[in-house]
Amino acid sequence: MSSVSPLRILVIGAGAVGGYFAARLTAAGRDVTILVRPARAAQLRSTGLEVFSPLGDVTVQPKLLLASELKEPFDLILVSTKAYSLEAAMNDFAPAVGPDTAILPLLNGMRHLDALIARFGEKAVIGGLSRIVADLDTEGRVHQFGPLHDIVFGERTREVTPRIQAIDAALRDCGFPTTLSADIMASMWMKWVLLSSLAGTTCLLRASVGQIEAVKYGAELVRSIVDESVSVATANGYPQDPKFIDSHKARMTEPGSALTASMFRDLTKGQPVESEQILGDFLARAVAHDVHPPLLTAAYVQLSVYANSLKK
Repeated sequence: MSSVSPLRILVIGAGAVGGYFAARLTAAGRDVTILVRPARAAQLRSTGLEVFSPLGDVTVQPKLLLASELKEPFDLILVSTKAYSLEAAMNDFAPAVGPDTAILPLLNGMRHLDALIARFGEKAVIGGLSRIVADLDTEGRVHQFGPLHDIVFGERTREVTPRIQAIDAALRDCGFPTTLSADIMASMWMKWVLLSSLAGTTCLLRASVGQIEAVKYGAELVRSIVDESVSVATANGYPQDPKFIDSHKARMTEPGSALTASMFRDLTKGQPVESEQILGDFLARAVAHDVHPPLLTAAYVQLSVYANSLKK
């Protein structure tokens, strides 16, 4: 990876998350290419990549490649596919991984790290996460909601290497906040606590945060699910900051809030869900440390029944 010339960035897919950050990076003048399927390529060539956001709309004409056209390595690969699509995505972007390529996954949970490392090696994979509420409409436009739209990243070894400094420079000042984390694994566990509790709550109860808070015992149940998630992280060696817990509980019980998890939105659309990667793996790590969270388990069982129904 060159620390002198601008980094060549490959974004895998132009869905809600990948499309959002690809658009912001492109608008900021970064050297960005998006790896897309033929239908999405045709759509983007016709309309451009459109982002609608309370933080500022943007439309760009991004550089696009199909998997069959990928011939040479990139410096940085941003992976933001759904977890159940990761294996196919790895096959597609494998030609872009060279000896100095850094792979920055923005997927949920932790299981994807094992898959990426097994395929491309320890050195290639850095840790990362994004916090954003976004969705695609039927015309392929990205809609971003609320104030969150950041990327957090770092070496899994906690080292501050020349390549992570180059990545930090490339992603900074592109229209969204970035953080070079001193302990990216701890940051990822914090997001996993947030996501498991939000997905568990909204999917189990089939409602938004505000709808749940509005009924008797709703807020009490939500706080119990957050406590269960915190207990799992703590058992795995990642106790959570009390200030984070308090702020997360406040956000999860905000009156009138329309907040839902992306998994809930996928569920209501009849689409596949990341139940195994977000809740299944989370529960497996809980049971391995003799922690048995009943509410999260109930959410996982319900989502597993739903996932099985899609196979019929």
